[in-house]
Amino acid sequence: MAKSVLSKATKTVLEAISTLKVAIYIRVSTHWQVDKDSLPVQRRDLISYCKLVLGTDSYVVFEDPGYSAKNFERPDFQRMMARIRAGEFSHVLVWKLDRISRNLLDFTTLYEELQDLGVTFVSKNEQFDTSTAIGEAMMKIILVFAELERKTTSERVSAIMLSRASDGKWNGGRVPFGYDYDKDEKQFIINEAEARVVKLIYDLYDEKHSLLAVSKELNERGYQSRRGVPWSPVTVGNLMRNPFYIGTFRYNYRDESHKTFGFKPESDWIMCEDHHPQIVTHDQWNRVVGLMRSQRRGQPGSGKSFNRGNTHIFAGLLTCGYCGSIMRASQDRPRKNGWRPSIYSCSRKRTHNDCPNKYISDTTIGPFVLNYIANIIKARKSFGVSTSIDTLQKKLLRGDTFQDVLCIGRPGLEELYRHFKGTSDYTQNFMASSGETSHSEEQERDILLVEKRRKERALNRLKALYLYSEDEEAISETDYILERKKLIDSLESIDTRLAEIDDALSQRLKLTDEEFIEKASYFIMAQQLTDKRHIDYERFIQTVDPKIVKDFVNSVCSNFCIKSGRVVSIRFKNGIEHQFFYRGEE
Repeated sequence: MAKSVLSKATKTVLEAISTLKVAIYIRVSTHWQVDKDSLPVQRRDLISYCKLVLGTDSYVVFEDPGYSAKNFERPDFQRMMARIRAGEFSHVLVWKLDRISRNLLDFTTLYEELQDLGVTFVSKNEQFDTSTAIGEAMMKIILVFAELERKTTSERVSAIMLSRASDGKWNGGRVPFGYDYDKDEKQFIINEAEARVVKLIYDLYDEKHSLLAVSKELNERGYQSRRGVPWSPVTVGNLMRNPFYIGTFRYNYRDESHKTFGFKPESDWIMCEDHHPQIVTHDQWNRVVGLMRSQRRGQPGSGKSFNRGNTHIFAGLLTCGYCGSIMRASQDRPRKNGWRPSIYSCSRKRTHNDCPNKYISDTTIGPFVLNYIANIIKARKSFGVSTSIDTLQKKLLRGDTFQDVLCIGRPGLEELYRHFKGTSDYTQNFMASSGETSHSEEQERDILLVEKRRKERALNRLKALYLYSEDEEAISETDYILERKKLIDSLESIDTRLAEIDDALSQRLKLTDEEFIEKASYFIMAQQLTDKRHIDYERFIQTVDPKIVKDFVNSVCSNFCIKSGRVVSIRFKNGIEHQFFYRGEE
């Protein structure tokens, strides 16, 4: 059998495809840094390293002078990553690890992406190359100690700041509204103009007993916060609860582990009374704070016991389809049977009245969400090889609840359809437990994906060199076809194996309806999910603990977008989003 002999020019072209190309990244924290970490020193050392150690003259230098490594919001770093994702580079070279990141979590995410892209990370000073096992291990050890140093420094700084606060010294930060800070005298002084607004806020609340009414009154009178934005009920409430206005300096009360505002135990607080001039009297402050506490939902009034009769099931999950604001929950009027559903309205509309969105009630969103999830379960149970995507959509929109829905957005519908066919890239269904997966198969899958991307880049570069080379003799058509076939055959082989692994993994991740019902038995009765064509939400919600329903919804869904009193999209925990289009919409 005759063997194909590649021309010298063809070999040169194929060698060029596999040639290393290095992205050199350099950074300093200030524009004036001129010591051993300076940009010229980094640039010179790394270019030499490219030539002498990596053995290539093919490199591009990216530099970010005056940018911190606390995050990746750096212009040249972002440009470098865009070109890496386009398959242009085989290596990333830095002078030191902290030039690219000082955060363990951020770097881990970056490193995983580089691995997926088949790009090698090299640090010149730490002398590790992640293309080798020992280099990868050394990098991880260095990252652990770098993170330890950062946390140790943070703890040391925190101890110093606590000591200063105990002595009544201010550690900096935002000066409370109504005050100025004299840096020379190191003390707070009253800002008379703002102090008048502070006094007005307390007086208005004394009169109206409503944060919403106070914020509206302030906005109607033309008062703005220090940032120049209108007042909101939350801002007004936080201001009035602050003991700073009775001359008390409070420190170490905020729980930073909370994503939202949380408090530490009062035993951890540092309180310094008579620290600075007060704006309101102790009597008024105590009266106002006590009144707010008694009116807060979930808090008992004076001499009263409180038994919460309502749980806002969808609170925290709804956003306005017009302005993007969070939709706040409140209680609707009681029904004849005693049930009192929640209503959700745009927070911006409540404070500014400039958003056209309508409120939505549990009576609307509850049936929509539960019946849609039930339809997904039933559709999965009856899904077969002959099921079309249009048939799937009909099954998902079955029932009177969805009679006004014209269709489901195609991208989300197709993603669910692929998942049902067992070809989804998602490792976990939004209603599936993680299950047990083969570690070796997952490792093989990761390796194959890296190899696939390398082959795809090689194929693209081969095609570009053949089609756009100015030298007509660079590669013959025959040699191009032969090499292209080798790469395509290799890719097909990889895809076949990936499909086998994905199928094996998906089989482990699939849940039968019985398994799902067992997992969700605390939430929805089996017959309501599988037997009944429609879930009567109002009747159902009065037979189960609403907190169980809330926990279930939060475990399945991450967001609902509401527009004109309708659900226009549901985003599930795994990232799949289903959009809904209604009849009569423009």
